[in-house]
Amino acid sequence: MVTVIEATFDGTVFRPVEPIQLEPNSIVRLTVEKLLPGKTGRPYASLDLLASLKLEGPADWSANVAKYLYGEEPPSES
Repeated sequence: MVTVIEATFDGTVFRPVEPIQLEPNSIVRLTVEKLLPGKTGRPYASLDLLASLKLEGPADWSANVAKYLYGEEPPSES
């Protein structure tokens, strides 16, 4: 059985962010992947990741997403 969990490392032990279905004293194999550099103590949100990328784009991106993705002009408002 493979289960992916998120956990916080407190310097001594890993503490799962959410409860897991595992009997006490079960032997497991852990693979550790640091999710966000410098972020510790709480789970991360996808917006935290996006903000850390420092992406740049046009100010009107959300209003004109079809134009930027597909070259389509937005419908004119009459």
